[in-house]
Amino acid sequence: MAKIPVKQQVITSADGNDINMIFDTVECARAQVIFAHGAGADMSHEFMAEIVRLLNNAAINVVRFNFPFMDKRALTGIKYPPDRMPKLLVCYQAVIEHVLAQQKSQALPLFIGGKSMGSRAAASLVADPEVLKANLLSEISAVFCLGYPFHPAKKPEKLRLEPLFTASKTILIVQGERDALGTKEEIISYQLPEHCTCVFLPDGDHSLKPRVKSGYTYQGHMQRAVKEIVDFIDQLIVANNVEHKAR
Repeated sequence: MAKIPVKQQVITSADGNDINMIFDTVECARAQVIFAHGAGADMSHEFMAEIVRLLNNAAINVVRFNFPFMDKRALTGIKYPPDRMPKLLVCYQAVIEHVLAQQKSQALPLFIGGKSMGSRAAASLVADPEVLKANLLSEISAVFCLGYPFHPAKKPEKLRLEPLFTASKTILIVQGERDALGTKEEIISYQLPEHCTCVFLPDGDHSLKPRVKSGYTYQGHMQRAVKEIVDFIDQLIVANNVEHKAR
C-alpha cells in the first residue's frame, strides 16, 4: 500500500485553542478515520502510531490530533489533568469539521474513534444531537472504541454508560478481557444496547496487552483490534452502499 508523505497541520477550535494534527494517508484509501488519544499519552505514542500503521496497511486514512491539555503538558513539563469532556468535544468537533472540509468532493466514509478517553469523547459526540452540528453528525458513519473507559480505575460504581446507550450511530468496542476500566464480566452485566458490539481480546489489559503466560502476544492483539475495526468499516460501507442503491 503506497503511503503519501505524512502531513501536519494546526487548526484553531471554537474556544480559541490550537489543535495539532497529523494526517497519515495512503493511495486509493477506502475510508477516513479520526483517531483520538487517551488521557495518559499523546497522538505520537507508540500505541497510536502502531494502530495508524496497521490501518494504513488496510487502505484506511487516519487523522490523529492532540487535545490541547496534552500539548500544554509537553510545553510546560507539568502533567496537567485532562480537560473536562465539554472542552474535549469542542476540540474533536473542530477536527471533524476540518477533515470534512479538506476532503471536499472526494469524500470518504468517515469513522471516528479513539483510545480510552478519546473513544469516550467520540461516543459522546454522537450521543447528544445538541453536541455536534447536524451537518457533521450526518457525515459520520460509525464509532469505534479501543479500551472504552466504562468507569474510572478502582471506581466501578461511577459508570460511563450514557454515551453508549444514547448514541445515534453504531459503535464497535474492542476491549481487553481484564481491562481495569471495564472487564469482560462487568461489561456483560451492563447489557449494552444492540447498536453496540463489544469484542474481547483474551487476557488483554487496558492497553490490550496480554500477559506472557496467556500464550497471546501484544502484537497479535493489536493486529486483531485493527482487523475488527477494518471489518466493521467494510461491513458498514457495504450496507450503506446497498441502502443508497435501494433509494
